[in-house]
Amino acid sequence: MAIERIRPPGLVHSPAFSHVAVVPPGATTIYVGGQNGVDESGAIVAADVGAQASRALQNARVALAAAGATLDDVVQWTVLFVEGADLRAGYGAIAGELASEHPPLVTAAFVAGLGVPGALVEIAAVAALAP
Repeated sequence: MAIERIRPPGLVHSPAFSHVAVVPPGATTIYVGGQNGVDESGAIVAADVGAQASRALQNARVALAAAGATLDDVVQWTVLFVEGADLRAGYGAIAGELASEHPPLVTAAFVAGLGVPGALVEIAAVAALAP
């Protein structure tokens, strides 16, 4: 059984995201905690939101791989931006990689701040490996 991603009639249609995902029984669920634009030492990679978003996604990719998953296995992304960050630059740096043939669910929000000083973006994911 495959993971079903649904874009129902009556809701906005976008090639970038789906509205509903159905994960079949027996699937392995993988949760990736919030990833920031930091290197292995924990240092912010740049003051630029686009560079931080790219690195945060790279870090999420590494975390997924550690669990045997890829970006294509992601069911839902959560992308948080610090208020005042340039959403177009940040999301634009990663949007092409988040989308796939079967686009995942995406939640994006502005927040007052993040736990890592200097971080402008944080990316979390839920992935599933169908049985």
